[in-house]
Amino acid sequence: MYYVLSIFIGICMAMMIPMNGILSTMLGNYKASVLIHLIGLLAIILVLFVTKSKLSLQKSIPIYQYSAGTIGVFTVLFISMSFTELGVSMTIALSLLGQSVSSIIIDHFGLLGMTVAKFQPKKMIGLSLIASGIMMMTFY
Repeated sequence: MYYVLSIFIGICMAMMIPMNGILSTMLGNYKASVLIHLIGLLAIILVLFVTKSKLSLQKSIPIYQYSAGTIGVFTVLFISMSFTELGVSMTIALSLLGQSVSSIIIDHFGLLGMTVAKFQPKKMIGLSLIASGIMMMTFY
């Protein structure tokens, strides 16, 4: 199920990038980001209401964990800015490379409270394929 969910995330991102990018072109990057996140806030409030979930902050959670929303804001903003110059496929390809390298570093050192998963040299094959794919997309 989580493999299918992960594929669905990729489909959502491929749809989100042009939608956010076009909105940013029409309204400007900052206004569009505010609007995108306000609509997202309304959507999650609806989900919380429908599922009868309660929102509460817990003192046991480190404050930096709550900053993930800020990362989301900058992700949407930077995607919207990149989209106009790079298009959807390059924006996704380069973000995939950044995600892959960052996740390997996070896993290897156990950053952000993650369980340590040491780097395996065989992962270089995947990174090389991603990098070569990006080069092919750029130059051909």
